[in-house]
Amino acid sequence: MLRILRHGVFGLAVLLGLFSATLPASAAYPDRPVHWLIGFSAGGPVDIVARIMAQWLSDRLGQQFIVENRTGSGGNIAAAAAINSPPDGYTLLFVAPNNAISTSLYKKLPFDFLRDTVPVASIMQLTNMLVVSNAFPAKTVQEFIDYCKANPGKVSFASSGNGTSVHMSAELFKVMTKCDMVHVPYRGSAIAFPDIISNKVQLIFDNLPSAMEQAKGGNVRAIGVTSPQRWPSVPAIAETVPGFESVGFYGISAPKGTPPEVIEILNKAVGEALKDPKLVARLAETGGIPKPMTPAEFGKLVANETEKWRKVVEFAGVSVD
Repeated sequence: MLRILRHGVFGLAVLLGLFSATLPASAAYPDRPVHWLIGFSAGGPVDIVARIMAQWLSDRLGQQFIVENRTGSGGNIAAAAAINSPPDGYTLLFVAPNNAISTSLYKKLPFDFLRDTVPVASIMQLTNMLVVSNAFPAKTVQEFIDYCKANPGKVSFASSGNGTSVHMSAELFKVMTKCDMVHVPYRGSAIAFPDIISNKVQLIFDNLPSAMEQAKGGNVRAIGVTSPQRWPSVPAIAETVPGFESVGFYGISAPKGTPPEVIEILNKAVGEALKDPKLVARLAETGGIPKPMTPAEFGKLVANETEKWRKVVEFAGVSVD
């Protein structure tokens, strides 16, 4: 009887060993820190939202989600770094309109974003806000247009980099209003604001979180938002320029080949986060509207945005080599 028990225990141990060896590496995901790459500077709108979400995911999943700022090239440096990382779920990319825009704006990208990444989760949608230096004379969108037309080439606008929604919102505005403005790209909107405040650069169509913070602080003047609806007392640019719209999105992607079970874990966690009243309230403070989606739904959104901005890029006649 003792021999039988010994053989039984040994056999069970072997079976358990074989079973554990067949489990996917993601079964215990995450079992070490996760690096989340963002393409813009600390203190900007993308950084603010990424850190809010990273803290929630760290607390929920038991491993630290480390936000890494890889600035430059309109977010493409961060995208390239993420795409070239091992597809194991431990390097993620913060996805925003710049990733959809860059596909057609940049002519020599070393990657194809739609081909080389997999969608993970949608976080939120948000508008951009047109803010101007307090020294700038215009106080309404119409006054702004009138001033630009009376002073062609003498008004400059900042952006958080070539190919960002901040940049392309201004390009769309230029096309639709025939305003002649000069583009001054920065490595993030947080870096641009000192020059806007001092009137070295007159304006920016920034993501709502940082634009609203600067406007509330009295550092700049808000005169319009890029969504079809006003926010809440700032008028929509579309009220003056019919049809004008530029609404952004934030989400997460991963390198192609990332295990589906890892994507499922992350998507579920983000979905739970977007049901947390405290987190939703914090996103609302940044101007964000939570938009949970399945990976497939988010992938379709990114693909649709890529096509939409391709048309804008062609229409505006802009490109970056």
